[in-house]
Amino acid sequence: MIRVRRSAVIDAPIDRVWQVLRDFNSHSAWHPAVGPSRIENGEPADQVGCIRNFTLKDGNHIREQLLALSDREHISTYCILDATLPMRNYVATVRLKKVTDGDRTFWHWESTFDVPRGREQEFEQLVGGGVYEGGFKGLSDFLLSSGRLPSSLPQTEEAAVVATGFGGPEVLRYQPLKTKPPKAGEVRVQHAAVGVNYIDVYIRKGLYRMIEPPAPIGMEAAGVVIESNAAGFRPGDRVAYASPQPGAYATVRTMPADSLVLIPEWLDFETAAAVMLKGMTAEYLLHRTFRVRPGDTVLVHAAAGGVGLFLCQWAKALGAKVIGTVSTEGKAALARQNGCDHPIVSRKYSFSREVKNLTGNRGADVIYDGLGKEAAAENLEALALRGHWVSYGQASGAHDSFPDLTAKSGTLSRPVLFHYTAERAMLNEIAGNVFRALQDGTIRAEIRHRYPLGAAADAHRDLEARRTAGAVVLLP
Repeated sequence: MIRVRRSAVIDAPIDRVWQVLRDFNSHSAWHPAVGPSRIENGEPADQVGCIRNFTLKDGNHIREQLLALSDREHISTYCILDATLPMRNYVATVRLKKVTDGDRTFWHWESTFDVPRGREQEFEQLVGGGVYEGGFKGLSDFLLSSGRLPSSLPQTEEAAVVATGFGGPEVLRYQPLKTKPPKAGEVRVQHAAVGVNYIDVYIRKGLYRMIEPPAPIGMEAAGVVIESNAAGFRPGDRVAYASPQPGAYATVRTMPADSLVLIPEWLDFETAAAVMLKGMTAEYLLHRTFRVRPGDTVLVHAAAGGVGLFLCQWAKALGAKVIGTVSTEGKAALARQNGCDHPIVSRKYSFSREVKNLTGNRGADVIYDGLGKEAAAENLEALALRGHWVSYGQASGAHDSFPDLTAKSGTLSRPVLFHYTAERAMLNEIAGNVFRALQDGTIRAEIRHRYPLGAAADAHRDLEARRTAGAVVLLP
């Protein structure tokens, strides 16, 4: 049996390195030897037992299974189930440790396996050199490119994902789209990462008439300013935004500077793109629409989604009792790991009885509802007396009308993020609170799904089919 060990120091914080490595399907984005890859059966890419089915760039085919994952210890273990390579009994472990001098990460990668007699040296070099050492360099380069771009950028193809009409994911087309020079108060931004949100689905379907096709969609992204005609922004600035005007699904965008914020040097682009809309939504819902206090009971719908995870994490940090609804046991485990005390598994919008059981028949003090029409009756039943129902989304369809809240002396809010961030001072305050919450660990971005920008339609299909959990990003 061969034992292969390799180690390296990665010039990035341990949380950033682990954020990539804990995604069992991330290798196709950063490893130079790995080609197309998918997780079988639509399971989350960090669910123990999930199977990764991928092709190496040399043509070989491998199926691997995740055996163990520890966020506390920063360790994952996996094995090969099937391979066209003559490797048997392959078991590997990835282990990270924080380097004490500087914000860097020690990465140890080792495996044991059997190969035909006489080929030991060949495979020791293949695994140790091509897989492990190649992986160290590949991830370092990936983190550098996704975390910061030089102030002087090479020319990039200007293209965008355009909704050619209103309808299903098939209306999305990736096509060349030239940007115009910025007018007064505008900037041109080269995107490094683009966030995907359920509002993008509403816009694509025409439920929110925020575009007239053909037009690009997308509300949030992060990247580098490459041309500016606006005070406060210069070429080379690292920026992110959640914009009230769609158009983020693009490699380059000319846009008003009013929506942009500068991002800290420690914050990578993928995380910034994943937290602008979703993180700021969680901030205003928890701190402004309804101020959550210690001891409050909070009901979070879609608790394993992008906004839902932030709500669970932040509400728990505020001292609330957090109940969540999810559609699968895997998503229940994810929600539980992120602050949800009691995840309720249901695909049929049936949750009020369990909420009542968990609260001594009292109900929830506040309900954060992104589900919409199909959950309306259950929400009223689950609401506590004098409770507050926050309807901020409509994944199951728009409300025809709301139930009579006088039965509970309840109150209702229908908030919109962009009304809270319309003024520059408030935008800076809310974004700053999100960045501080990320830095001190109150919240963390669970980026579990990465797609090339041109595969935006696939991202929408997975999002609508509930095959995603956590944040979804597109990479131009």
